[in-house]
Amino acid sequence: MIGGLFAKVFQRVPSLLYRVSLMMKPQVVFVLGGPGAGKGTQCSKIVESFNYTHLSAGDLLRAERAREGSESGQLISNYIKEGKIVPVEITINLLKKAMEETMQEDEKKFCFLIDGFPRNKDNLEGWKKVMEDKADVKFVLFFDCDDEVCIDRCLERGKSSGRSDDNRESLEKRIQTYLQSTRPIIDLYEESGKVRTIDASRCVDEVFADVKAVLDKEG
Repeated sequence: MIGGLFAKVFQRVPSLLYRVSLMMKPQVVFVLGGPGAGKGTQCSKIVESFNYTHLSAGDLLRAERAREGSESGQLISNYIKEGKIVPVEITINLLKKAMEETMQEDEKKFCFLIDGFPRNKDNLEGWKKVMEDKADVKFVLFFDCDDEVCIDRCLERGKSSGRSDDNRESLEKRIQTYLQSTRPIIDLYEESGKVRTIDASRCVDEVFADVKAVLDKEG
């Protein structure tokens, strides 16, 4: 009887060790696409159906910009207004802090959707330097959407969002930044087979059906 009990324990050890190792290291999905591609909307739906925590690089930066006493607030504000990419050190520190706080609050929350990052080569190199041995990137969820569709969506969102960058001038700058800086990162991950592309030009539910299929398959 005791021997049988030990046998069951030893059978469970590998799976327990595997689970513990996963829990100790954040499992990350980068969510990329142009402004207005629907990244935030789809991330919200993923969180409702899967055990992921959604971290928006843009939301974290905007919150830090608005935080009283923030040393980086004005710098972040200037970059966002110009449609430029905020220095990588600031963004990674905010992401790292958010992941650590989430996992401290609930050890089962170790899967993260990081929305809007990495946005350029500097972001990617910064991530590898600081986070490569601290988090595992499972894959990139890429929301592919026509530029004009993205602009129209953002202009519509701007009527109620209160976001200073939801105007045509800022949007055109942001899309150029995205095409010049972020698309090459997506292409880079594509070469290593780590991109899952979603046609994001359709309605929310149709897009999410494809997202769900990807996540069901990837686990």
